[in-house]
Amino acid sequence: MKNKTIHHLSHIDLDGYSCQFVMKYTPYKKYNYNANYGAEVRQKLELILENISKKREDAIILITDLNLTSDESRWLHGEVYKMNDRKIDITLTLLDHHGSGESSAKKYKWYFLDVDRCATKITYDYVKEHFEFDEPEWMRRFVDIVNAVDLWKQEDVKNFEYGKVCMRLINETRELSKVMFADIDNNYKLSMLFEATKYMDEEDAAILLDEKIHSIKKEFFKEDKNNTLDNLSTKFIVKLLGDARSEKTIYYKGYRGYLSYGVGNTSIVGNGFLLAYPEYDFIVDVSFRGTMSLRANNQVSVAQISKEWSNGGGHPNAAGGRIIGFKEQYRYDKVKQQIEQVINDKEAVAGDLEYKKEDIV
Repeated sequence: MKNKTIHHLSHIDLDGYSCQFVMKYTPYKKYNYNANYGAEVRQKLELILENISKKREDAIILITDLNLTSDESRWLHGEVYKMNDRKIDITLTLLDHHGSGESSAKKYKWYFLDVDRCATKITYDYVKEHFEFDEPEWMRRFVDIVNAVDLWKQEDVKNFEYGKVCMRLINETRELSKVMFADIDNNYKLSMLFEATKYMDEEDAAILLDEKIHSIKKEFFKEDKNNTLDNLSTKFIVKLLGDARSEKTIYYKGYRGYLSYGVGNTSIVGNGFLLAYPEYDFIVDVSFRGTMSLRANNQVSVAQISKEWSNGGGHPNAAGGRIIGFKEQYRYDKVKQQIEQVINDKEAVAGDLEYKKEDIV
């Protein structure tokens, strides 16, 4: 078992991240992935298979708190079979509690379904039976909290109330793009859960955690001196953007741009990035629905870029638009492919960009 790398795909709610939180205390090499239902599940599973295939290493694919459709189950079963046939030893395990997966659970041995426990509790019990587990003394208590709120056991008042705050802790931890910074965002959320374990047995624990959430978030982003959460997270995100420059850079008619996806808060983050990295002429953040937010710092007119790309507009240093036909993606590489296709198409037909100092308002 120790020779296999675990690729762990889980849901994006408290129960899903808590499954990965349990697995954190096993001694194996692990990669975490997260997905909501729909196309995101298939894209993340494709990414897992690609990563395993590239490294040609024996692996465990562990899926928790996600039920697969019959088509998804059949496809994944076939893909794993083909990789095993290529002498890449893959073990497939799915642990879930959603009754909608019953048909797949009846067909595949690797699909374990139990509607009476939340996925975190299923994972916890499975880990204790099948893996080495360096279990903290508080883990069972935490699992009971997640189980109470995920199955909506209001009669278990103390666990239920604390679980509601933990649920909000995960749902409102949105400072990082889970596509752009998947690993760090996952670590952020698991760190928040660890902090939450510190107050479980305090008096009025739910109220105490509720009041601590803001400071817990700030501590994750703080490097030295204190500041507002906005300023701390912006500095953190700008550094992440900068560290990824080699793969996130785009060019349009000789101008150097930076492409981000789902980061948001472009006025603050975008301008912060351009000040920190003045070699860039503009930055464009694309949302999941294909809307664009562009920023510049007197090097090029992003209003003109937006007009050429999407018939959008705005000011020379701040503009926006919407990419017609944009397909929502859950992997950055697929987003960049779409944007670079737009760039290639527009460069072929648009005139030269013009930028004049007197155009700045």
